[in-house]
Amino acid sequence: MKRIETERLYLKRAKLEDAQFIYELLNSDSWIKYIGDKKITTQNKAKDYIQKTLIEGYDKYGFGLLTVVLKDGTPIGLCGFLKRDYLENVDLGFALLPGFEGMGYAFEATNAIMEYGESELDLKKVMAICMETNQRSLQLLSKLGFKKIDTIKPNETSEELLLLST
Repeated sequence: MKRIETERLYLKRAKLEDAQFIYELLNSDSWIKYIGDKKITTQNKAKDYIQKTLIEGYDKYGFGLLTVVLKDGTPIGLCGFLKRDYLENVDLGFALLPGFEGMGYAFEATNAIMEYGESELDLKKVMAICMETNQRSLQLLSKLGFKKIDTIKPNETSEELLLLST
């Protein structure tokens, strides 16, 4: 997967050296509220998450969540495609550190990844799952052309989520 560049950002594969940033992001209030607590309580657990979820995803599928980085080198979020067992198409995922929300970075990153998915991965359809209470993400998905098609409950213990598609 090549590095993707936009006006203010670049998106690149995560590395084990990103553990401190991943630890911060996955423990941010918005990640825990809207995505869920991944129990990343130490730097070593952050490294395990990077290896098992991000790096192995790149190797297995040829895509995954990329680190969103400001041009000055500051990592601010994750954005990319996920292959979930319970969805027939790839799923767009994104999250930013709270201090970088509301500045247009999420749209810039997701728009670039959607263009990459169409041109480089030949994706015809992309899905997204989102909590109904996550209005900012729903607005962004709408701006990207996603429409609500259904609701989905990924497993017995999870809450019902909106299922959107391009």
